[in-house]
Amino acid sequence: MKLVRRLYDWMLHWAATPYGSIALFVIAFAESSFFPIPPDALLIALVLGARHKAFNFAANCMVGSVLGALLGYAIGYFVWWTPDNNFTSLAHFFFNNVPSFSETTFYKIQQLYTEYDFWIIFTAGFTPIPYKVFTIASGAFDINLPMFVLASAISRGARFFLVAFLLWKFGEPIRNFIDKYFDWLAIGFTVLLIGGFVIIRFVI
Repeated sequence: MKLVRRLYDWMLHWAATPYGSIALFVIAFAESSFFPIPPDALLIALVLGARHKAFNFAANCMVGSVLGALLGYAIGYFVWWTPDNNFTSLAHFFFNNVPSFSETTFYKIQQLYTEYDFWIIFTAGFTPIPYKVFTIASGAFDINLPMFVLASAISRGARFFLVAFLLWKFGEPIRNFIDKYFDWLAIGFTVLLIGGFVIIRFVI
């Protein structure tokens, strides 16, 4: 917990530097395609450190995430399959190293696209479900690109702007609450993160 607390304090200090937005953008971009940790923790830290920039941070996070989603889509579209329609070595790398990102899960996501298209992308973008699994699968299964971008922009925007609005509206009480109960909140955040991978494995 001390390590997590130090990480929280480190993230919070970026709000007072010219590099906070850059760090947020990079993490949001990477999380949509390969990075395992979502950008929400940094977004919260930055907004708490500079509430007047709340919606700028949210917009920055959304743009980075959507562009990262396009990278995930490109990975799936261009380098996921071999010419004879088998998985490439990169695909096997993801299967072997990303929690719950298995071949079985991958094909189940294809079934979900067939039934829900827009809504499954929206749900993955708004909830703790690991978004990178769906961005890569979207490209691999050649999901309609404009629809994919629209669903990503709406879901990621809704998620990050909701967080920013709540912190902007109730910033100081929430800051005090986080400072007082940070250890428990860190546990809760970890449970949500792990829960997303559990959903991928046992529900999808």
